[in-house]
Parts: sequence; structure tokens; C-alpha cells
Amino acid sequence: MSGVDQLSVELFADGADLDGMLEMHSKSYIKGLTTNPTLMKKAGITDYTKFAKQVLEKISDKPISFEVFSDDVDEMLAQGRKIALWGDNVFVKIPVTNTKKESTARIVKILAHEGVKVNVTALMTTEQVHQINEALSPQVPSNVSVFAGRIADTGLDPITIMKESLKILKDNSSCKLIWASPRELLNVFQADEIGCHIITATNDILKKLSLVGKDLEEYSLDTVKMFYSDATAAGFTI
Repeated sequence: MSGVDQLSVELFADGADLDGMLEMHSKSYIKGLTTNPTLMKKAGITDYTKFAKQVLEKISDKPISFEVFSDDVDEMLAQGRKIALWGDNVFVKIPVTNTKKESTARIVKILAHEGVKVNVTALMTTEQVHQINEALSPQVPSNVSVFAGRIADTGLDPITIMKESLKILKDNSSCKLIWASPRELLNVFQADEIGCHIITATNDILKKLSLVGKDLEEYSLDTVKMFYSDATAAGFTI
């Protein structure tokens, strides 16, 4: 298995804990960062704008995505315009629909053609990729985030959809496909193998990069030692 320095896919860190984001930002192999409202809620963030600006004071040299959170499509547009002003490295995350299943392609097109870098998120079908691709501007950098991990959660192999998404986006050199919501480190290498441009993963997954190339018999022994240590610490008897 290839080491991280041999990967073609760009590694992005997904999180909303400032210390964790800064830790990943410091690593040369992390090429960008992503966030979302769910991660921010989990991290206890209560002031969205304040947090984002704190992050951007520390991270200005790598792309980072901040998401709109209105459920009204026109309000998403207004929020997107405000977020875009926060920094040159900011990508505005726009969900592919709102909760009423109304497409956001119209406002994606407006923002993209105003020069706003967008990251359209929560896509899971090739039909959605087609629709968003038509809205993007080939002159403006953009991301399309297909949630391969959630696709896999339904029992479907996401690789077919990811490969087809790459074909759909191939004529737009300014757009990068993101393999989103990975479930395990193996997904990094799967994304790399098919030529996906970016994979964004939580720190827990990215930290497993240190295991790449580890001898499996040694890893087996480490696991046995862990079981023994935990059983001893628990004071188990039969």
C-alpha cells in the first residue's frame, strides 16, 4: 500500500474544533479543511461568525469551507454572499437542496457566476451531480462533495457513483470532486485509485495514516496485548 507522500488525492481535514483544525493545518500533507453545522454543534460552537473569523485569523493559506444554514433558498444566497467576504481562501458550502427538496442549483449558478468559490455538498446521485455541474462556472474554482460514506451506509458500493461523477465533471477543470463522509482509512486509497481530486476526513480517520505499512503480525500482537491489558485492568475472573 502506498504511503501518504505517494497519494495523488488531496487530503482535507473535516472538523470544527479549533485546536484540532490547527493541528491538521500544520501538517504539510493536509491541503485544505472543511466544516459543517453538525460538526460545529458537536464542538459546542454558539456564535457561527465569530468562530469562523477566529479560524480564518489562523488559517489563511489553505482552502476552507463554511456552510450556509438557512432553509430558505434565497436566504442561502444572501448568507453565501456574506460568507464569501470572510476570506480569499473561503469556499461557500451550499447543500444540494433544502429540507423541502428544493434544488439550490439556481443560487449556485448565481454565486459561481459572481466569482464566489462554492462547495456544493450532500450530493448522493449522479443526477444531482449533472444538475450542479451545469450551474458551475468553469472560470471559478469549485468543489462538488459526494457523500460516498453515506452511500456505502445504504449497502451500495459508492465507487461506481464516484467514477461516474468524475466523468460528469471532467470538462470543468476548475471543479474538484470531493469524496465526503469516509468511514475508514481505506477510503483514502480507494479515492486515490479512481482519481478523485479530494477526500475530506475527520481527524480520527486521518490520524490512522500513521498505521499505513504497519506489519500485520505486529498489529495482531498489539491487539492481543490490548485485550490482555484491558482484561487485567478490569480485574476479570472466571
